[in-house]
Amino acid sequence: MTILDEILARKRDEVAQRRSLVSAEELAERAAAGAPDLRGFRRALEAAPFPAVIAELKRQSPSRGVIRADFDPVACAEAYEQGGAAALSVLTDEPFFGGRLEYLSAIRAKVDLPLLRKDFLIDPYQIDEARCAGADAVLLIVAALEDERLEELLRHAAERGLDALVEVHDRAEAQRARNVGARLVGVNNRNLATFEVDLGTTEQVAEVFKDDLAVLLVSESGIHTPGDVARLAAAGASAFLVGESLMVEPDPGEALARLRRVV
Repeated sequence: MTILDEILARKRDEVAQRRSLVSAEELAERAAAGAPDLRGFRRALEAAPFPAVIAELKRQSPSRGVIRADFDPVACAEAYEQGGAAALSVLTDEPFFGGRLEYLSAIRAKVDLPLLRKDFLIDPYQIDEARCAGADAVLLIVAALEDERLEELLRHAAERGLDALVEVHDRAEAQRARNVGARLVGVNNRNLATFEVDLGTTEQVAEVFKDDLAVLLVSESGIHTPGDVARLAAAGASAFLVGESLMVEPDPGEALARLRRVV
């Protein structure tokens, strides 16, 4: 069993437990009628000055263990806003990444940036949770979903007014994302099997979308320097999701400001 298999098994149990507390019907009603106003995730990326960075908030990861022991999601979000982030990615998976769904509403109350719920979404229920908690976008991981379920979740996100960042790891997954009509595509430079990072992944995957002007490409993982940003932009990335390299810094906001100083 891979780490992804383990995470997805836990996620199925988690969704079942949450459904036992709040029914899908009740949650859907809240998402349709009582959710906060949307801020426009993709729109913020398109409008941001170069480079548009989605700054990520996470306490830990399976590959690195604890990344930031004194993790304060609201304080980090405020620092990112000061540092020039275009949007924020908020880890909400608890067992593996130390996140919480409640971080979305807490951060939303303090910053004006659009928020991505970054989690392993396998059910429309989780999209409704994201909408109710104040997310403006959700992450859909192609490696975790069959095409039929991926299409279903894309439709459900659109019905709720949410943008969907469809994450791929190679050219085959990129073609699957293209086939289902994904328009906001994240290329994760981290290999899910080995956890090795290769920025060349973005360069390879970008070829799949080079003639598709409707797709906004986001490069994710392994981005540490302005030179990395410049390289990925040259490959075709329009935005950059950055987490660990900022979370390990004493001042994540200042680290973000330095990263954005691309020559």
